[in-house]
Amino acid sequence: MTKTVLVVDDDPTQRRLIQAVLERDGFAVSHAESGDAAMAHLASGAPVDVVLLDLVMPGLSGQDTLKEMRARGFVQPVIVLTASGGVDTVVKAMQAGANDFFIKPASPERITVSIRNALSMTSLKGEVERLTKRAGNRTTFADLIGTSPAMTLVKRMGERAAKSSIPILITGESGVGKELIARAVHGGSERAGKPFVAVNCGAIPENLVESILFGHEKGSFTGATDKHLGKFKEADGGTLFLDEVGELPLDMQVKLLRALQEGEIDPVGSKRSQKVDVRIVSATNRDVAHAVEQGRFREDLYYRLNVFPIEAPSLRERREDIPALTEAFIRRFNVEEGKRVVGAAPETLRLLTAFDWPGNVRQLENAVYRAIILADAPYLQPYDFPAISGLATPPAETPAPVAAQPDLPAVLHAAHAAMARTPADAPVRILDDRGHLRTLEEIERDLIQHAIEVYAGHMSEVARRLGIGRSTLYRKVREQGIEVDLKEAS
Repeated sequence: MTKTVLVVDDDPTQRRLIQAVLERDGFAVSHAESGDAAMAHLASGAPVDVVLLDLVMPGLSGQDTLKEMRARGFVQPVIVLTASGGVDTVVKAMQAGANDFFIKPASPERITVSIRNALSMTSLKGEVERLTKRAGNRTTFADLIGTSPAMTLVKRMGERAAKSSIPILITGESGVGKELIARAVHGGSERAGKPFVAVNCGAIPENLVESILFGHEKGSFTGATDKHLGKFKEADGGTLFLDEVGELPLDMQVKLLRALQEGEIDPVGSKRSQKVDVRIVSATNRDVAHAVEQGRFREDLYYRLNVFPIEAPSLRERREDIPALTEAFIRRFNVEEGKRVVGAAPETLRLLTAFDWPGNVRQLENAVYRAIILADAPYLQPYDFPAISGLATPPAETPAPVAAQPDLPAVLHAAHAAMARTPADAPVRILDDRGHLRTLEEIERDLIQHAIEVYAGHMSEVARRLGIGRSTLYRKVREQGIEVDLKEAS
């Protein structure tokens, strides 16, 4: 998704220059001419990913705007702009929460690098927070990505189920994120922070299922050289997630049913049962009810597990969430692979949203991973997804026809002829006494001096007519040594 930069500056010329630089690099740009306007823009909920903030503005200054942003909980990275690089000013801005600063005028490369660094730092912080929550078993439904109706229903049902110890059966196609839902159930319950143990029942060899689930004593069978606690004991006090529970052998289904009903397990080779306090969340991509009819799954166990069913939607049923999922994967893989991809181009998002994704979220995740590794542009393009777009390489660009170049003497002659038509007594002269161009600084000084004289020193009107902010006007007056009757300035 396109990143949006909010440019806060009272000088319209500065805003237009920065906008041109950012739009050339694929960013969207919003404007605010004052600190109050910036706060109103943020409060409106409009998308803002980075804020470029001028420190010197009439009304609410940049420093005060930054403090107000942080006080009201706006966490977007802020890059401050200043006309003078005073150390104290910069230190105060950084202490107030600014991420970076640069002195005006800055080169386009400096602006772009600063913004991309800020976005990268935001991604890094988000990834650290995600991993911290996952490691601490505190992932909640608020951390699940998706606002589609299907996903909203899953979140609402999951949040209600999390508040109790009711057994949950999560159904859905492979790759829809059933384990993430199970982790959110655990993180939203009273067991949050306690063990969350996931077991893929379909990946355990049949002769080891009992030992892995319930544990064994030392010497209980050939190869049992040490005591093994088992997954139930590991999850004691927390949640045990039984993925692909429909793959369990029938004899293990009997022992699982007893563990659920009695709250105790019988490790292999143990002479007595052990009490366990475990919440069971199970998942399957199969039709368990049909397996019950065929005698491949115990009916009593099915009803025991299926007390509170949650159906995880396929990705084609929640296409509205694809842009948000894509952005989240880009952030994650940027951090993991040290890349600097900003986002996905609009045409790429349209391509991804239109695809059916038979492998669901897992397939999208892997496709974005591959695209990140191969990407050489700031935004992912359709050709970065060759299996979907059918494009293996960037489309060839048709070279623009080269226009005939006029010779330099003819250009200079035309330019001098045009400037020669300027009246000799014009208030702002373009040529010097020898017919050569004057410097831009000299022309600008004469223009400001003339405007001050025309508008009798009323600086607000001068700034408005010149299309710049008052603070910028005063700075230019001071730098160029222009004399102003301060009694008349307003």
